[in-house]
Amino acid sequence: MKSISLAAWMLLLCAAAHAQPGAYSNINGYAVPAGPASDPAGIAAGPDGALWFTEYYGNNIGRITTSGAFTEYPLPTTNSQAAGITAGPDGALWFTECENNKIGRITTAGSLTEYPVPTADSCPEGIAAGPDGALWFTEFYGNHIGRITTLGAFTEYPIPHGVANANSIAAGPDGALWFTEYSAGRIGRITTAGMITEYPFDGGGGVPWAITTGPDGALWFTDRRTPPLIGRITTAGQITEYPVPNQFCCNYGITTGPDGALWFTEPSSLARITTSGVITEFPLPIADSFGDGITAGPDGALWFTESSTGMIGRAPACALGFSASFANSTLTMNFNLGIDTPATLRIHLRNAGGPLATPFSRDLPAVVPPQAFSITVNNFPNLGEVVVEPSLATQPGGAGLGLCAEWATVNTAQ
Repeated sequence: MKSISLAAWMLLLCAAAHAQPGAYSNINGYAVPAGPASDPAGIAAGPDGALWFTEYYGNNIGRITTSGAFTEYPLPTTNSQAAGITAGPDGALWFTECENNKIGRITTAGSLTEYPVPTADSCPEGIAAGPDGALWFTEFYGNHIGRITTLGAFTEYPIPHGVANANSIAAGPDGALWFTEYSAGRIGRITTAGMITEYPFDGGGGVPWAITTGPDGALWFTDRRTPPLIGRITTAGQITEYPVPNQFCCNYGITTGPDGALWFTEPSSLARITTSGVITEFPLPIADSFGDGITAGPDGALWFTESSTGMIGRAPACALGFSASFANSTLTMNFNLGIDTPATLRIHLRNAGGPLATPFSRDLPAVVPPQAFSITVNNFPNLGEVVVEPSLATQPGGAGLGLCAEWATVNTAQ
């Protein structure tokens, strides 16, 4: 617990107009050359320091450097519907083709190879590198979990539950693969020997979509029911879910960020959840954008696809997990702050007329994993409604680019 001297806060303020809580992140967007109709979907960090992504309707595999330069590689078959993508153990990128019913491989030089999935019309969707040196994938319609070696040899394992519509898959911390069953309301686990265990939740009413391994040794997933949730499952099968402030369907991709929190995509927002369940939502620059796949990039940022706008987005791994309250002459500010690079934390005061003061500024090292703490100000004067806005900016001295900010209005009338 930290305290700030009251003297720094003593200002002559007029009453402020009411302002809603909010958040800002310095999100950049890069337009995919194939245009909005390309529908960028999956995204993964490649071994070459670039980001690689699929174009579900654009029929390309795309590559974008961290400076925003694009290359697109057309797929041989029209309407392949490339979906998931991951870095393989052989230094290439591996991806799924739902409509084409193939697993694809592309080298960082752009050389393509495709392997037909044995089960017809299976619609491979998610794909992940397994701990056994092979690639593991889901069959959305085929009702299997598939395995393909880097030489192209397949094995398929039937999912016990009928019509599971398995979608996403991730390597777990326990040496197994974990996957979502979209229609069955279950999270599945498969060992590298092919043994499957399924964990139903909410009476099978869940709608799990994307899944990833979290920094806490559990698996985290998006639940696309309305209103949406973010789920957590331990390797023992215990499931906890957290309600998402954005009540509109649907949240899609999820990944572990460089700040030690989870980041996920949702309609018009990029969102972050700490392992303790604190959620922050950052509006996307383009209204009605629809985030899809997401991954941590080699530059310490979050990279994600926007299926509705044909954009690739980039956001800093920066959030404050901020809330504020006022009672008994005391202003309390709660944080669950995380950032993967040194930064300057500042707390600003403002009202409807604009900035009023910056009574607190401190340089911070990288804060990974996020840290929870509170700052309290006792005997706070009666100043009416005040917007309290903490922000993080790049060093030195916080004079660089603003990374992220959050704000809340408190009524200090006593």
